[in-house]
Amino acid sequence: AGLTTACLTVMLVPRGLSARALFDSKPLNQASFAVLAQPVGNSDWKLLVLEQIKQRPRCWTPRPDGLVEPTLNSFDFAGICSRYLDSNSYSLRSGGEDLGTRFRLRLQQRGTTLQLEAIDPREVAPIPMGRGSVSRRDRNGFVLLQLDGDWRLERRVYKGRTLGHVYFANSQPVNTLLAKAGNAEIFASLGGASAPPAP
Repeated sequence: AGLTTACLTVMLVPRGLSARALFDSKPLNQASFAVLAQPVGNSDWKLLVLEQIKQRPRCWTPRPDGLVEPTLNSFDFAGICSRYLDSNSYSLRSGGEDLGTRFRLRLQQRGTTLQLEAIDPREVAPIPMGRGSVSRRDRNGFVLLQLDGDWRLERRVYKGRTLGHVYFANSQPVNTLLAKAGNAEIFASLGGASAPPAP
């Protein structure tokens, strides 16, 4: 009976509250990280995050054409670089709430702009998080993404212990971010303001 009561108690705790109580986060040195988009096939993109743990050798190198070369592939990067490749190693955090089970991250190309977005299938508008410029498509050249506004990379913490998981974190509550994203989509659909006709 005690076990049943405990199970029911866990089931009744709101998902966001449970995640908030379970995990904390701590800030990171943003200059030690690169958020990148890797070209996959003819038109798809894959999100990855690289971390520079030691100063040399460099884990990534900017190229003259505006793309980034993942130079960690040319040496044994153990203890020098870290890679975060999928939702097991990075997720969304907003307003102190872990939202990895609700939102997924995607890369959406519009012309020469590549946008990083957080999407919830139940919501109409995605939350914009960052963007990069696609100068050309090269399977060995990655696109560097710059995070928008208050978005930062943070590290997951569990009971005071630092974990390897990385958050794309924003201090604002997710409902605020969704409202801003929805309003921006409405204004975009209305089009830009036009000058009044000449008399």
